[in-house]
Amino acid sequence: MELVWFGILATMLTVYVVLDGFDFGAGIVHRIVAKTDQERRTVLAAIGPVWDGNEVWLIASGGVLLCAFPRAFSVAFSGFYLPLMLVLWLLILRGISIEFRSHHENLLWRQFWDTVFCFASALMALVLGTALGNVIRGVPLGAEGTFSIPLFTNFTPGPNPGVFDWYTLLAGLFTLVVLAAHGALFLAWKTSGPVQSRCRALASRSWILVVGLWIVSTGITGWLQPSIFESLLGRPIAVLPSLLILAGLVGVFFFQKRNHDLGAFLSSCAFLVGVLTGTAVSQYPDLLRSSIDPTMNLTADAAAAGSYSLKVGLVWWSFGIALATAYFVNLFRSLRGKVEVH
Repeated sequence: MELVWFGILATMLTVYVVLDGFDFGAGIVHRIVAKTDQERRTVLAAIGPVWDGNEVWLIASGGVLLCAFPRAFSVAFSGFYLPLMLVLWLLILRGISIEFRSHHENLLWRQFWDTVFCFASALMALVLGTALGNVIRGVPLGAEGTFSIPLFTNFTPGPNPGVFDWYTLLAGLFTLVVLAAHGALFLAWKTSGPVQSRCRALASRSWILVVGLWIVSTGITGWLQPSIFESLLGRPIAVLPSLLILAGLVGVFFFQKRNHDLGAFLSSCAFLVGVLTGTAVSQYPDLLRSSIDPTMNLTADAAAAGSYSLKVGLVWWSFGIALATAYFVNLFRSLRGKVEVH
């Protein structure tokens, strides 16, 4: 059951990154691709009906972590207290910037909240990537089974690192760029006219940078954590995320060249799914790696709730995920077509 719930948690986090990722990306690029107030309202209209719903997947992932792996929930949330507060405030800033900008027609007022939306979206993408970097690199988890980590120490990975070091910031930079490129493809699909043209041009340049950062990040990750590639090579299922990554990259450039915006966006989704799935496969059974001693890693087995709780939780989760999936399928079907703002 622990493996099943590990897969469920990884899947829900992947869905969150893919869906809320294009929201973050739209926020990151909207001051670049939208020059007038009407164009910026078009960008916001493209994500307006879905951005708050997409964030539900993050809340639901936290619920799954609490239900299935309560020990990991308590250890991670206490250890990452400061970063979690930062995430909370960034989510608040993103939400109020979208809502508040339309309360007044004053140009300065709207430009201020557009800037806040851009800043919060970019920093949120950076923090998400940094969080993934911490999970891969490891945290100072000791024999007592808890850890406390400052925002930074000497910016070097080691037994007692900070949240931010050169490796986690590299992971954050990669996430920032890939989500910006992901959002640009989404906007190219949902908009038309000058905004669509700028999004296509920005996405073309951004995806070249994504490939470079992905190669560098993958190589450095293999050097810093050799066990990751050992895990992948020892698990035949790792072929699937590898194929998704390659198919996604090929698809992005293939469809972009033919101005097939939906195909390019779906290829971007496939790339993100491949990267995150491959990370999950390489991580299992560890939920949190110890940077002090690998024998102190917090595994899925050690952190899991009781067998009965996992079985009952799986029944209720199945009903809940079926309803959520039906809602999102209906939502995106009802929002087909280009966004138009008059």
